[in-house]
Order: sequence, then C-alpha cells, then structure tokens
Amino acid sequence: MAAVKLVLEYEGTRYVGWQVQPNGPSVQAVVEAALATLHKSPRRVTAAGRTDAGVHALGQVASFPEERPLPLSAYVKGMNALLPPDVAVRAAELRPDAFDARRDARGKRYRYRIQNPETRAPLTRLVAWQVFRPLDVEAMRRAAAHLVGRHDFSAFRAADCEAAHAVRELRRLEVLGDSRGEIAVVAEGTAFLKHMVRNLVGTLVEVGLGARPAASVAELLAARDRTLAGATAPPHGLCLEEVFYDR
Repeated sequence: MAAVKLVLEYEGTRYVGWQVQPNGPSVQAVVEAALATLHKSPRRVTAAGRTDAGVHALGQVASFPEERPLPLSAYVKGMNALLPPDVAVRAAELRPDAFDARRDARGKRYRYRIQNPETRAPLTRLVAWQVFRPLDVEAMRRAAAHLVGRHDFSAFRAADCEAAHAVRELRRLEVLGDSRGEIAVVAEGTAFLKHMVRNLVGTLVEVGLGARPAASVAELLAARDRTLAGATAPPHGLCLEEVFYDR
C-alpha cells in the first residue's frame, strides 16, 4: 500500500490549530473532509507537526496510506476545488507504504514575522506581530547566537508541554531585517517543543526592547526555568515554512 504525501499551505487565523478539536474548526478537519469527498469514504491524515491556533503554514506536510491512490492531480486540483480559500494543497506525491509525515521528518524550519513600524499596519496584522517601539536588531542577533546548538530548552517550553525531555538541537536561529522595518526570526532544528519558537521570539524581542541584555540568554538556558524567560509571542506571526526529509 502506498502513502500519499501532501504539502499544504494555510492561513491559520480562523482555526483552532492543525489537530481536530471539539471547540472549533481545525485544518485537519477540512483536509480530511476534502479527501473523504474525493475518495467517497473517510481518510485520516498524519501531519508533520501540530501547529497551534492562529499559526500559519507554507510547507506543512501530511500523509495517509492509500490502497488505490487517485491521480496526483486529483490531490492538488481536486482538493483545492473542495478546500476553503485559506487552505491549499501545493503538491502531492506517492511515497513507499512506510512513509509517515511525522515520524519520518528530520527537521523543520519556522519563520516568525515581526513588523516594527511607528503606527499599526492593518493589512498585515493577521500574519505579523506588530511591535511599535524600536527594536535593537543587532542585540537580538547577539542573543540568538547563544541559543544555536544542542541544549536543554526547558526555559522555552510551554508549561503544559508533554515532551519527555527538553533537549533539542537548534541548527539555525537567525534574525533578519532592520529596525523600523520587517524583521524575521528564522528557526531551524531537528524538533521543537510546544511554544518553543514563540517563547524564543518573545525573549529576543525583550532583548530588542532593552528589557534584558543579550548575554543573559545564555543564563536562561542554564537556569532551565520558564518563568525567567520572555513572554510567549502571539501565534499569528509564526509560519511553518518547510519540513525536511531524507530525500
């Protein structure tokens, strides 16, 4: 039995997140509904990562086993005709039957958008965190450098994170852009803890605002205390850009 791999793009504003939940619409639910219509029977998909409410994706990957796959065009054009305007299938391919979008993922890249204008920008308010006080981007870059590598990220995990341990490898944490313009925090790693990227961004913004020195971030890592790190950045600035696999 083959596995169908889908690459999805979505704007997460009106969703409770990827995963099906009883308290509102989820991205998983609308994807599975489209697949059920195409196949005329239910399908359950597995995603590379469970994005939170309000978080967006450019390269979310989902997969499901399929004994009789449809033509690949049906999973792109056909599903896009059935999906709501804020969700789309960008690509589809057949993979060996053992392929699993979550289990086989070897890493992910996230991008967090921050806008640093003097006044609010209504057209981008749903896809970027707008911070109106000027940010010291160079200080944010110095702070980010302390976080790259394999560390215990307990200080940057959600209080209800269910991961067995907090050791993760952050291969890249780059702060791009300029003060009074658009800033992007790009995080790439093998795996991430719940709210980890948003907690990293919240701490870097505190550095940019002068609320904590850049060098203190190394002390946060060593302390492993979530209460000492910055506030969780809002979800709407975060986008899952790409999921990496062996191929």
